[in-house]
Amino acid sequence: MNCFHALGGGPTGPRAIPGSRRALALIALALWPVLTCAQQAPPQTSSDADNKELAQALQESGSSAVDIVRILEAFLAKHPASVQRPQIERALARASVDLKDDRRIVLYGEPALKAAPDDMLLLDRVARAFLTMGGRENAEKSLQYSKLFEQAIRKAPAPEGREAGRKQDERDRGLARALVYEARAQGVLGKDGDAEKLAAEAFGIYPSEESAREWSDALVRQHREKDALPHLADAFAIPDAHSTDADRADDRRRLGELYRKLHHNEKGLGDVILEAYDRTSAELGERRKRLEAIDPNMTASEPMQFSLGGLDGKRLALSSLKGSVVILDFWATWCQPCRAQHPLYEQVKQRFKGRSDVVFLAIDTDDDHNLVAPFLKQLNWSAQSVYFEDGLQRLLQVTSIPTTVLFDKQGRVASRMNGFLPDKFVDQLSERIQSALSQ
Repeated sequence: MNCFHALGGGPTGPRAIPGSRRALALIALALWPVLTCAQQAPPQTSSDADNKELAQALQESGSSAVDIVRILEAFLAKHPASVQRPQIERALARASVDLKDDRRIVLYGEPALKAAPDDMLLLDRVARAFLTMGGRENAEKSLQYSKLFEQAIRKAPAPEGREAGRKQDERDRGLARALVYEARAQGVLGKDGDAEKLAAEAFGIYPSEESAREWSDALVRQHREKDALPHLADAFAIPDAHSTDADRADDRRRLGELYRKLHHNEKGLGDVILEAYDRTSAELGERRKRLEAIDPNMTASEPMQFSLGGLDGKRLALSSLKGSVVILDFWATWCQPCRAQHPLYEQVKQRFKGRSDVVFLAIDTDDDHNLVAPFLKQLNWSAQSVYFEDGLQRLLQVTSIPTTVLFDKQGRVASRMNGFLPDKFVDQLSERIQSALSQ
């Protein structure tokens, strides 16, 4: 069996291609099995020889994404029937996305989507690229991929579990983006009524500058400038992190032109903008409440803004612990070092027993919360002060466990211990707690 036919497992870490740019990582990820096989075995077949040729060329290319794309294209030109073609086309498509090369996104994205029709990144970027390229034919192609993008999002299961609010926000933004693409394509095709409805739906799902502007444009094309004005004002007033200064400047210019067309001057335009600000702020506030109902920590940007769910379903607001030194022990049921650390951790707790200004919290990081209570019962560990991480792990960038994070009385991170040294853990953690208490 040649090495290519043995492919199937995912990479353990692409190292064949140097460089840290995202485009290079995408290429390495897609081609890692091929390159690994080429390095590990001498050529046995023409496919193996092709693998080795490709691996050597990529290794000699350095860290330039543009050069790597050029090498991959040259390889396909030389070996158009290569069995590696699907992987290379996918790598090229994703690299082209990173390089914002619309022509190549379309060129390699379409065949890549035949092999992976639910690749949402490529559906998104291919649909946008066709729109950017312009023309009726490209609009029809964009509409095709926009609808596929929409369908892929709608059929995906609703987010749940850890960081469900953030995932729902991303899902809504993606769905709204697909509808905006459809609206823009319908506008190019002369179907402004359909474009209006799609843009309105997009704005309802995820209020953004892009969807508000598209809604306004669809109305202007129908000569309904009076109806279009408030939506263009929304586009200008809404705080959209994904818009650029140039976008906002263009919105302001167009807003002035549209208002003058209706009123012959800009007197009163400020009131329209203030009304749009109040309106969009209220809409965003309602959206934030809906997301916080799914995930109370959705908008938390500081650890002390978090609330953590406990085994009994009650939530603990970390802000309520200000004034105390707080020790967070990040652990999981599957973590063997956590089991070894547990009795040492209990020794530290005994040293500060009776102090109301020292709080110990066991922060579970398991994906499946149902595992925790039986685990605690089986090992006879106390369930008191056990909470789920609920997104705090990502905010604190806890990438390995056990990890101990210590907050001072002002709620600031005072110390951090990644892993533990059994012989020194009790004394080290005790000293750090005492230091925080003395500050």
